[in-house]
Amino acid sequence: MTLVRSASVIGAATMTSRVLGLVRDQVLAYFFGAGDAMDAFRIAFRLPNVLRDLFAEGALSASLVPTLTRSHIEGGMARVSALASQVINVLLIISGLIVVAGIAFAHPLVEHYAAGFASIPGKLELTVHLTRIMFPFLLLIAIAAALMAMLNSQHRFFVPALSPAMFNVATIICAVIFVPLSSRIGVEPIFVIALATLVGGVGQIALQWPAAQRLGFRYRPLLDLRDPGLREIGRLMLPGIAGLAAVQINLFVNSWIAAGLGTGAVSWLDYAFRLMYMPIGLFGISIATAALPDIAGHAARADDRSVRSGVAGSLRMMLMLNIPATVGLVVLARPIVALIFERGRFTAVDTAATAVALSCYAPGLVGYSAVKLASPTFYALGSSRVPVLAGTASVVCNIVLGLLLARRLGHSGLALATAMAALVNASLLLWLLRARLGGLEGKRLLASVVKICTAAAIMGAAAWITERLLHIPLPGHSTVQQAARVFGAIGVGLAVLALTAQALRIEEFERLKDGAFAVR
Repeated sequence: MTLVRSASVIGAATMTSRVLGLVRDQVLAYFFGAGDAMDAFRIAFRLPNVLRDLFAEGALSASLVPTLTRSHIEGGMARVSALASQVINVLLIISGLIVVAGIAFAHPLVEHYAAGFASIPGKLELTVHLTRIMFPFLLLIAIAAALMAMLNSQHRFFVPALSPAMFNVATIICAVIFVPLSSRIGVEPIFVIALATLVGGVGQIALQWPAAQRLGFRYRPLLDLRDPGLREIGRLMLPGIAGLAAVQINLFVNSWIAAGLGTGAVSWLDYAFRLMYMPIGLFGISIATAALPDIAGHAARADDRSVRSGVAGSLRMMLMLNIPATVGLVVLARPIVALIFERGRFTAVDTAATAVALSCYAPGLVGYSAVKLASPTFYALGSSRVPVLAGTASVVCNIVLGLLLARRLGHSGLALATAMAALVNASLLLWLLRARLGGLEGKRLLASVVKICTAAAIMGAAAWITERLLHIPLPGHSTVQQAARVFGAIGVGLAVLALTAQALRIEEFERLKDGAFAVR
């Protein structure tokens, strides 16, 4: 019940951020469609984002939450504050140097990351300029990630989960107000969006800093490289960076291949991934974030039985939410994409291409969510090398499948390869975690999966049929008609899912329902 309540709080904040993220993408789609400027922006933003995922949000969060949890047990908030200050200072130094290097070497970076852009006049040069503007985002988001990890370690979830919304708000406001004015002052409209990215990074820090101070955090400009907590974070991060590098290699390969598939491919994949990432945040990251502090506490006390119980229960809860979400994204991909994006310069052709990519990405939803739980658990157990093995296997899988499927299926083949690689990564991590913990309540897990898949299949059929039938009383392509069909289909699907889950007596559904009422 505690897990459900915490995950509900995180989910509410994440939902706010994700909805604003969709609005942000709607605004970008309206102003820029899936043209060369948006392709350039996506690649330019991805470069600092790669490094953010690599060592700021990804490896840092996974190693910092368990270490801060242990520090709080041993020395209270004063110890947590001192260690967090040192982490921020290290990040300022490292990320600052990387930002300087990224700006200086932006041209060769873009040439290697999106070589296909060189075939379109001016596209490569535009990407280089945007990269130089946005690279300082890495410095800002590194500090925001440290604050997020510290707040999560103290079971403060809402503000950190809400902080990414500041990035979306900044982009929306700048786009709506300044993009129409940009031509009057002789500025490329896409440069406005690049500057908005930096404003959003500042906003993420500004939202979390007061919450951290209320807990007792006091920033101090100190740095002791012999500090055991700092050394522990470094020990966990180094193999973690190698593991996350595997994920970034996947992204690099996908971007490199997609950049050579013509105008629109990069943007179609990004729009689709954004839609797929919404349920990951709601049903994967929220549960993993809520579970990690307790799992880390049990690991610090060497209580493997409680760690096993926490992981198994969280995993079943994830599956109860993610399997139906996967089915829903597959059967309603096209109407969802059309409702959200098809206006302005985003055409019906873009809708069809993005919907196919979304359907191919969707099976990876379960894999991505499971990795968000399993990988940090290994960090909490002090086994940070294990995710490296699983990540390396997923890289090999993604590269081989990406090269093969892209030839046959184009950009959708890349999405399918990414999904399959995520499932491989999750499967290996859970198998190794099962061996480490002496099981993951396998029989109970299998029974739940069978019931959940059955309920999800019935739900998917009901949603698909409903959406088709609603075209009879609600024909046309206006936003109101599209929304009525999509939300009508989702509503019927959820009702059927609830009735089926009740009939099948799915334990996790009952816990989610009881937890929702408890939150109210």
